[in-house]
Amino acid sequence: MKKKIKWIFAFLLVVIVFVYGFCFTVREGSSAIVSRFGEVRKVCTQAGLYFKLPSPFEKIITFDARSQYMDSGYNETLTNDRKNIILQTYLIWHIEDPLRFYTSVGDAEKAKSYLNDLAANVKNGVMGSYELSALVSTDLDNIRIPEITEKMQEQIAEKAFKDYGIAVEEVRIKRIALPENNLQSVLEQMIADREKQVTKLLSEGKRDAAQIISEADAKAAELIANGKLEAAKIDAETEKKIADIYGEAYDKNAELFVYLKKLIALENSVSADTVIIMNAEDSAFDILTQND
Repeated sequence: MKKKIKWIFAFLLVVIVFVYGFCFTVREGSSAIVSRFGEVRKVCTQAGLYFKLPSPFEKIITFDARSQYMDSGYNETLTNDRKNIILQTYLIWHIEDPLRFYTSVGDAEKAKSYLNDLAANVKNGVMGSYELSALVSTDLDNIRIPEITEKMQEQIAEKAFKDYGIAVEEVRIKRIALPENNLQSVLEQMIADREKQVTKLLSEGKRDAAQIISEADAKAAELIANGKLEAAKIDAETEKKIADIYGEAYDKNAELFVYLKKLIALENSVSADTVIIMNAEDSAFDILTQND
């Protein structure tokens, strides 16, 4: 019985030695390189159990293949209009090609240093084709931040994968600052831009006001002309009706019509203080001397 137990323990010991000596596991979110005397023998990117030769014949180098966050340094760069700015970005990245990463970089700390230098070079190149107003402006139409970050990401991702086996998932601008010696000139430029915008708005307002006034004057002149024309038509129709009424009255009783017209003329010609020197036989004063 004791001998059997010894064989069982011996077997378990052999199994443990075999597992630890000839097997290794790759966890989810990790990758591994199997190196034999410094030469890469196998690349493992999928989680699972793998076989290897025991140390020191083969060595296992594991990498974290999950997405990682990294802030770039506070890099000072120059815009196309010769303005110095401090631009900080952040990157989301992961190891895409473990073999290339192992041979060109080696570990995550060196990768961050390389990515930081790469991001600084790309920022200098991209911002050299944009003016400061593409980042900071009172006019929202001038802002080109999404376009700038897209170009940065394309260039950083291409270079990072080609040289280091790193996939850059995202690049974004985290902070925009101005060096102290440039701050005053930038503020003056912003004030000048705003004054230019105000001048433009005032000019457009005066132009629109002049156009509105001109249109209103034209409309008023048209209304007045139409009103005068309509009034003249009404006056003409009124005069015609009056003439018709007078004609009908004259046809019915000519003597009465003439007599009444003379009375109206006299009434309109004199008042209580009027002194008239006249020939009594003249019309319409002749009615004053008529006996009948």
